[in-house]
Amino acid sequence: MGIIAWILIGLLAGFIAKALMPGKDPGGVIITMIIGIAGGLLGGFLGKVIFGVDSIDGFFDLYTWIAAIIGSVILLAVYRLVTGNKRHHSHA
Repeated sequence: MGIIAWILIGLLAGFIAKALMPGKDPGGVIITMIIGIAGGLLGGFLGKVIFGVDSIDGFFDLYTWIAAIIGSVILLAVYRLVTGNKRHHSHA
């Protein structure tokens, strides 16, 4: 599967992950889209490594989409843990 297809899947998986995990994210839409792309790649990698699924290479394959969404949810959760509750208060 080509890189353009993975980017498209990642963008859509990021959107779905955001819908599954609503809330305000630091960084906005652009960061969420980047997380979706990276999450799609992570999901595909984890699917192959952990489950030995070699069929994660078709755009219309259900397992491709499930893996991409799971990867995006994982990365979104990690991103929120790392950046979410950091508030800077300035004391005068």
